[in-house]
Amino acid sequence: MRPENERKLAVILGLVLLAVAALCYTALKPEASEEPIRMLFRGSAGDVLFTHQVHTGDYDVDCASCHHNLDDGDEVYNCSECHEAEASQDDDMMSRTDAMHAQCIGCHEEMGAGPAECAACHATPK
Repeated sequence: MRPENERKLAVILGLVLLAVAALCYTALKPEASEEPIRMLFRGSAGDVLFTHQVHTGDYDVDCASCHHNLDDGDEVYNCSECHEAEASQDDDMMSRTDAMHAQCIGCHEEMGAGPAECAACHATPK
């Protein structure tokens, strides 16, 4: 085979492999998880990366342990739907930050596990 024919064959083979790879990538995507894997909570003391699957899977924490508002059925609400950024004086609702701290730190203390220092959860603010 001549060098120019070998080059054409290599280019064609490369294009075929690229097309097969693209097809496999689009056709064989993993299904999206129904529950979040990780969540990023932004805060003035630094962001917190919460690994949802570790808590629900590895630690076997049930949904109602954190989502205390499941009385409405099976719908899970985002914390910010009830807890505002600042505490409300009218209805004694905790601020979002206070509610998250009470929930997370309270559980860590109760279980005798998890981070106890601020910097263990909060990344240094930029």
